[in-house]
Amino acid sequence: MTDHSAPQPWLKDFVWLAAIWGASFLFMREAALEFGAVATAAVRVSVASLFLLPLLHHRGQVPVLQRHWRRVFGVGLLNSGIPFACYSYALLYITTSLSSILNATVPLFGALVAWVWLKDRPTPLRMVGLAIGFVGVAMLAWGKASFKPDASGLSSGWAIVACLTATLCYGLAASATKKYLGGLPPLVTATGSQMGAALGLALPAAWFWPGTPPSWHAWGAAAVLGVLCTGVAYILYFRLIEQAGPAKALAVTFLVPVFAVGYGAALLGETVSGWTWLCGAIIFAGTALSTGLLGHRTKPA
Repeated sequence: MTDHSAPQPWLKDFVWLAAIWGASFLFMREAALEFGAVATAAVRVSVASLFLLPLLHHRGQVPVLQRHWRRVFGVGLLNSGIPFACYSYALLYITTSLSSILNATVPLFGALVAWVWLKDRPTPLRMVGLAIGFVGVAMLAWGKASFKPDASGLSSGWAIVACLTATLCYGLAASATKKYLGGLPPLVTATGSQMGAALGLALPAAWFWPGTPPSWHAWGAAAVLGVLCTGVAYILYFRLIEQAGPAKALAVTFLVPVFAVGYGAALLGETVSGWTWLCGAIIFAGTALSTGLLGHRTKPA
């Protein structure tokens, strides 16, 4: 029998990953204020590529990437380039807390895309979870979204659309990875995806590069985004999958908003309304059901 009371060896990685990804919203916001959305995303994936490439070379896996670079680069643009730009844009207009709660819909969209694209039909319980999750998203968007610009010309509605576009891209990328990149070493996928995103964002970033040189503060935020929140986070994530399995690794999505909300409150003075917490709880419950994290029983070992 497995001793479930004993500390799990993967628990430390789980908490660290949630803490790092929770901080990514804060650093994205700080960088995007000076770089803009597209340039922030481009710098992030470029730094991550430079960080991961030596590790790939050290593992002797560069030839594997060379053989499969077209598919890996394509998935990278969908998995990193577009979502990072969307979130960087959104964080200019909405709080880090709200964006992190919307990010928790990633498994929800992943289950929906797998159902439509890969014909991975969910069980009735998971279908109920999909419905509950999307009701929570609709409630949250209804209460927060406004497409009418405020006095400063900003609109929260398009920011929420950008967040949901990013989560949909993550869902598409997950199914594309399963369909086209199965069997590749995780470090190859991680490194190649960042390189593909960097190449895909190079021209748009040059076009939208800020006219005023970003400060060292913004460069520092972008560097942390690339090294810690992308490079190191990928290493922790894939190690977590290896040690605990994909289901437990996926559950990190539920802990990320806790850290993001805490950082936003402590460092940016953000507050979270009761309505936001309620909608967030509905989204988390629906996502947990739709991915099988609730209602799934495992046999004792």
